[in-house]
Amino acid sequence: MNKQRVLSTLVLLAATGAAQADINIGVSVSATGPAASLGIPEKNTFAILPTSIGGEKINYIVLDDATDPGQATKNARKLVTEDKVDVLVGSSSTPACAAIAEVANETATPQVAMCPVDLPAAKNTWVFRAPQHNSLMAKALVGHMKQTGIKTLGFIGFNDPYGEVWLKEITAASEAAGIKLVAVERYNRVDTSVSGQVLKLVAAKPDAVMIAGSGTPAALPHTTLAERGYKGQIYQTHAAANKEFLKVGGKALEGGILPIGPVAVASQLPDTHPSKKVAQEYIKLYEEKYGAGTMSSFGAYAYDAFKLIEKAIPVALKQGKPGTPKFRQALRDAIETEREIAGAHGVFNMSASDHFGLDERARILVRVENGDWKVLAGK
Repeated sequence: MNKQRVLSTLVLLAATGAAQADINIGVSVSATGPAASLGIPEKNTFAILPTSIGGEKINYIVLDDATDPGQATKNARKLVTEDKVDVLVGSSSTPACAAIAEVANETATPQVAMCPVDLPAAKNTWVFRAPQHNSLMAKALVGHMKQTGIKTLGFIGFNDPYGEVWLKEITAASEAAGIKLVAVERYNRVDTSVSGQVLKLVAAKPDAVMIAGSGTPAALPHTTLAERGYKGQIYQTHAAANKEFLKVGGKALEGGILPIGPVAVASQLPDTHPSKKVAQEYIKLYEEKYGAGTMSSFGAYAYDAFKLIEKAIPVALKQGKPGTPKFRQALRDAIETEREIAGAHGVFNMSASDHFGLDERARILVRVENGDWKVLAGK
């Protein structure tokens, strides 16, 4: 009788343990290296997120990839094989995101990237994105160019996948608008000078210059253009939208225009904007922990990645237990099919053909004024 009771207790404990298995979220961010101004607020965000969802305990395992795709690969493999994570989040730069995507697809582990990485269809199945697609933002910029009479455009971008994708998108959008691309230059994330490239841009005399960089390295071409006396309109991408970029560039950035996520200008949004409440929720949560004025729109990408996962977990739990392939598959499927998920950057509606899931509600054009973002009227 006693043996039966002991056996029953062990079976009950095993069943209970299985039902209450922790959900492990593996994170790789660029907390150091050229993308650190993006990765640090992302890393900070995971320290303030809820530790339970759907009645299950959540463990966040956060690693630094130092903006190195090779290290991002190592991190992803460790997180999947040793830490048995149910979902991968990261990274902060496009090359590192692409590296993690290889592991996500190979191991059938869902990934929510915090950069707008483009992938071929065959490698897109397990990878979702929190940021806006570059084409969505490029069209907003070209729309402004057309409205303001810009006829010629110069381009300088990172000599990596982020810069190349932006060149592709801005070329397509500008050609459709009748705007001629007259000069194309590239630079590296770790460069300390772009004087040669800027001299070529200025010599081409474009009406405007488009800079495709991210974080603080995006400020280098902008400040160099200002030093060379360039007077045309300068545009940046949403990957430059953090306060460290504003600090590094200083007054040279004044008048620059970029598309930005709603969270960066939450106080300027109408109450009817679907992201205002979530954005303010995130800002309050972040600044209570790290201080007034410390919120970064890049940290908000981490928050939106969490929002996508938070929405999917209760659905996935009906299909399988954490730590199993069935749960990971169900989690992937739920992220793809859940509708109208309000995030700090926009409203997500993923689909089998769209793993970005954001629309025009996720972009707002701003101008740099007095060291801050100012929403352009009517944009």
